[in-house]
Amino acid sequence: MAVLTCDDVEPTALDGLLRRFGLQLCRVDTSQDIPGSYWGAPEAGLEGRRVWVRGDTPIHSLLHEAGHSICMDAQRRRRLHTDAGGEDAEENGVCYLQILLADHLPGVGRQRLMQDMDAWGYSFRLGSTSAWFEHDAADALGWLQQAGLVDSDQQIRWRLRD
Repeated sequence: MAVLTCDDVEPTALDGLLRRFGLQLCRVDTSQDIPGSYWGAPEAGLEGRRVWVRGDTPIHSLLHEAGHSICMDAQRRRRLHTDAGGEDAEENGVCYLQILLADHLPGVGRQRLMQDMDAWGYSFRLGSTSAWFEHDAADALGWLQQAGLVDSDQQIRWRLRD
């Protein structure tokens, strides 16, 4: 099974999701390099509040990189170019958040995103993304709640970390 890409999801849904956070989705042609991509094409890139993608960029990559911009503090976000940096706790929060965000994209949803994350090679100590999310991610959820990004009902608060 191939992972979902940006070409598989309605562009207005992708744009709208990022706009809710004040982020901008920037597209480049599939033949071009992706600005700000840490891993190189087809992985998404980051520059401040801009998330760069191509049509073949996996949705999980778009959501992960957007999650980094959402989860970092404003000072780091202003300097952000390519390498999001951050600590392990923040990285776990980003992974958890990208799963929550998937529920807000028609045709994606958390179950499909977790399958795509597994297919792409994300690794968690319980063996799968869903096992981690359901049984081992309390610290990631706690981090998101402490940062004010998710409420006590695991609902996204639609704001950037200050």
